[in-house]
Amino acid sequence: MAPLTVPPHTRPPRPGWQTAAMTSISQDSSSTQADPSSASVLVIANAAAGSAEDEDVDRVLSTLASLAETDVIVPDGAEGLEKALRSAKGRDVVVMGGDGSLHWVLQTASEHDLLDELGAIGLVPMGTGNDFARGMELPLDLMDAARVAVEGERMEADLLEDEDGGVVVNVAHIGVAAVATSHAEGFKDAIGAAGYAAGALTAGVSTRGWEVVVHVDGEEVLDKDEDALLVSLALGSSVGGGTTVAPDASHTDRKVDVVVATGIRVRDRAGFAADLRRGIHAQRDDVTVYQGTEVTIASVDPDKDFLVNVDGDLGPRYHSRTWTLRPAAWVCRVPSSSADH
Repeated sequence: MAPLTVPPHTRPPRPGWQTAAMTSISQDSSSTQADPSSASVLVIANAAAGSAEDEDVDRVLSTLASLAETDVIVPDGAEGLEKALRSAKGRDVVVMGGDGSLHWVLQTASEHDLLDELGAIGLVPMGTGNDFARGMELPLDLMDAARVAVEGERMEADLLEDEDGGVVVNVAHIGVAAVATSHAEGFKDAIGAAGYAAGALTAGVSTRGWEVVVHVDGEEVLDKDEDALLVSLALGSSVGGGTTVAPDASHTDRKVDVVVATGIRVRDRAGFAADLRRGIHAQRDDVTVYQGTEVTIASVDPDKDFLVNVDGDLGPRYHSRTWTLRPAAWVCRVPSSSADH
């Protein structure tokens, strides 16, 4: 994950990725790999995806090219991605990357009113956490994921959108989880997904709670008299490479799960952290889970604000923020067994 000033999707592509992409395009110009009857697919490769290696990129691109005619790009910035998505009207898109890569594609498509213009979007999970893939039961094996990304069943998935048009694909947090992300930045390059746990430990030691009011569908579920340890808005069930934050959350149930944890004493924080790792934190007396379609979080003190973590990346600080569900906002490719659920 990149520093705050340089999010992953704005890093310059690594030379190996550029070479892989150009090689794939060259292969696609012949008809020896793809079925000529297959529809053209736009493949977006993120050079900064956390777990990607050049050999993996080449193997995935080769598999994709054997399944469909592919146009491959490595966007070098927002303009490049917008242009590519505009060129893909009516076509399917395959994203090679992690949660951040998928977020960037959906954010760009949403900003420019392109979600309804695109076909299905498939994901080959090549990031650090890959929590969206876990929540949608996508294969984590890259070759299997590549096949599902092209040939999987179509499934409508939800998005959250804030008042400025920012989208949430998987989970947004305030509180200890957002601070944990800021601490994890220093660990992730060295230890990958384990950096989330290291960041959470560091944050847990220093956290004293956040004075916020939370409303779900207009109902006040946390008032000014009780501080929050964490508030998570979850479309997907896990964060940080498989840590379950909202056990019953689903990308396709037309609801957002809102997890509110209020135990801010040292022993409560330690217990919450242990239960979170075991996936049983929702059973605690100081944790409540709500469901709804609109969530507002506001700081009690007008001079204080809060960090927001969206899909694994830190955004700006806010004094107040409202998120509204966009049900069935886009179409994802999933394994047939998932589509049957």
